[in-house]
Amino acid sequence: MKIMRAVFKLIADVEVVGNENIPEHGGYVLATSHISRLDTPFLMMATKRKDVVGMVARDYQNAPFIGWFLNKLGVIWISREGYDFQAFRQASSFLKKGGIVGLAPEGTRSKDGQLLEGKPGTVLLALKNKVQVIPATVLGSADMVKRFLKLKKMQVKVIFGKPFDLSQPTEGQSEKDVLDLATTEVMVQIARLLPEERRGFYRDHPMLKVLLATPDTSNIN
Repeated sequence: MKIMRAVFKLIADVEVVGNENIPEHGGYVLATSHISRLDTPFLMMATKRKDVVGMVARDYQNAPFIGWFLNKLGVIWISREGYDFQAFRQASSFLKKGGIVGLAPEGTRSKDGQLLEGKPGTVLLALKNKVQVIPATVLGSADMVKRFLKLKKMQVKVIFGKPFDLSQPTEGQSEKDVLDLATTEVMVQIARLLPEERRGFYRDHPMLKVLLATPDTSNIN
């Protein structure tokens, strides 16, 4: 990991906001927006904790450089085809040992930088393992090629929000309704950390408006 950090220092200047929101111990799901293949490495190396692992689509496993880099970081590879039970078990085992598992609820990279509609996998992992969710975002990670062509370092900002509990199911509530509500809770927490022009699908969501009206000094854009 020290070598990985040294490499990233050569290619990027990284500002971390809200590191105090990462508890020193305990299992958490780290839910992030996703615009670049570099998001996971930046998140994993932005905290002082060493027990942080990212879940990454198998599509990247054999990609030049980034595949090698992610393998060195020891990520959990997950298939986008259907429900990957093996990856879910790996992630659950890591959480039970008190580690942090990071993944992107959108399920894929946003091509235009706008926050996409969330999928239920992230909240399913958190609810099944009874852990809190830490919202996060990485800004500037999609600028690698543009910055390299100018022979400049990337300017990256990693933002961590405060851990929060997902709403618990109520009597008579269907599993779909539970997952839909929890997914929206996670996505608006992520949207809250993003600049207004990046909030995409959740820009005008009523739940986001309530959050934005609540002071939170950890969210600095």
